[in-house]
Amino acid sequence: MSPVPYNLDQDLRYLPRRAAAEVLTPNDTQKVTLIVAGCYVVAIAIFPYLEQLLYPFKLLTVGMHEMSHAVAGVLTCGTVEKITLDPREGGSTRMRGGIPVITLPAGYLGSSFFGACFVACGFDTDASKVACLVLAFFFLLTLWWARSSWTAWATIALMVALIIICWLVAHSVALRFLVLFIGVMSCFYAIWDIIDDTLARKVNSSDASEYANVVGCCGSRFWGAFWLIQACCFFAAGILVGIVAFKDDWHTQAQHADTFLGGTP
Repeated sequence: MSPVPYNLDQDLRYLPRRAAAEVLTPNDTQKVTLIVAGCYVVAIAIFPYLEQLLYPFKLLTVGMHEMSHAVAGVLTCGTVEKITLDPREGGSTRMRGGIPVITLPAGYLGSSFFGACFVACGFDTDASKVACLVLAFFFLLTLWWARSSWTAWATIALMVALIIICWLVAHSVALRFLVLFIGVMSCFYAIWDIIDDTLARKVNSSDASEYANVVGCCGSRFWGAFWLIQACCFFAAGILVGIVAFKDDWHTQAQHADTFLGGTP
């Protein structure tokens, strides 16, 4: 019986394409994560009906928005004087100096970028734990700049308690989905806020309107649409990174979670 003929050169030619397809194809664990992320998107889309339930997460997202302004200000040699979080879900960052063309878009783009990072980390338990440690650092910075805001203290205290509970329960599986939700909320609230402030209705005091005044061209709706596209790209990138980088199944992730930072399985 003669062997089945094959063309080695042809097989090698298609090998990178096949490998790329395998890497980008979600496994069963990742499919569950994608389904949960889709449910989060739906929940955020119908936010007015779930406002009381999602209220603390919206305040957290507003805090990340203001933190992004503040970090951009510090990186451009500015001085952050105060961050304020309002119980009515507003926020403001007061600073001196800095480069406005960087600090103004940093609110929307920074919060959506960090949100995309949390979305990617939400595909893996250990990565979610690392994300929570980074988030704790940002909490400390926020409390330093917003130390006179009781809303900031209450929001962060609630989030810390929730993170600790999710960390300790059931091999930290709940922590994964909490980090995933924070990421999706941060990305889509930024998208929703851009649409609401610059496209659906023009708000004269929005970041986009101030940015248009600084650069002197194109108008707030143009910059709002431009930031909207970037925020959507960040979210898509977070999903892709999560699929490519974190392929472990539930059991493997549980084993790694039990030994995180030298713990005993």
